Amino acid sequence: MPTEADLNLLFALNALLSESSVAKAAERLGLSESAMSRALARLRESTGDQLLVRAGRAMVLTPHALALRDRVRELVQESRAVLHPAGASMDPRTLRHLFTIRANDGFIEAFAHQLVARAAHEAPGVRLRFAPKPDKDVRPLREGLLDLDVGVLGESGPEVRVQALYRDRFIAVVREGHPLLAGPEITAERYAACGHVVTSRHGRTVGPVDDALAAMGLVRNTAVVVPSFSTALSIAAATDLVALIPSSYFEHLRTRGTLRSFPLPMPTEQITVSLMWHPRLDRDPAHRWLRGMVLEVCRPLNERTRAS
Repeated sequence: MPTEADLNLLFALNALLSESSVAKAAERLGLSESAMSRALARLRESTGDQLLVRAGRAMVLTPHALALRDRVRELVQESRAVLHPAGASMDPRTLRHLFTIRANDGFIEAFAHQLVARAAHEAPGVRLRFAPKPDKDVRPLREGLLDLDVGVLGESGPEVRVQALYRDRFIAVVREGHPLLAGPEITAERYAACGHVVTSRHGRTVGPVDDALAAMGLVRNTAVVVPSFSTALSIAAATDLVALIPSSYFEHLRTRGTLRSFPLPMPTEQITVSLMWHPRLDRDPAHRWLRGMVLEVCRPLNERTRAS
């Protein structure tokens, strides 16, 4: 392991073991790839192990590196805790860090620009990386690959801290001039009779809306399944299909002039969007600043949903 004089190598080792990539580790620490390659060479000399080896086009960790990963991550967290004691003040303007936030495309498109602008104002040395959310697996939080996970809570367990951000609900979105808008009241029957475009990361064709319709003896026709809300809206804008979109996403959409929204004509439950992180980051001043920033950006929406 690095000596006291080589403490920066410990942080480099943590990044390399977490990312399994020289390029990604360099980005995480704000270094050039050549500087990270030099750090890897020094780490190989210090540990007597290759740590990262080529496997096809990718790099993989050696067995020794895998054995070190959890220990190194804990050492880095302990080092940060010592350098930034609990309760110590921190000036965000001096912060130099890359934070990774995992969220679905609805949250990213609704809030990423606000988070980026606020971070640039408060902490110009901070960089934000938004990662896609293919599932609700908490392992990336546990393994230190994520700083924050945003979404509807899945099976988290006691090792994950959770804080509610805001409550949301789904709405229907159609193109301007859609036949539904020209007729009488939009009933569940008229809604179900339309063709629908559904958003699902896993290709599912049914969900809570279908359960609500089934309770009324109705079935909707799902014509298209797409992986993102933006794709669903582009299809709805060009066809007579009805899209199902989170209210928060549509509210922040800056190019919605050709689209109209309306509440679903049947009762559906609200969803709670939460902020999740690993307990080891609870007292880290930089992470507390990050969590506070996300909460502040989402607060107006949270206050509106509480009032409704």
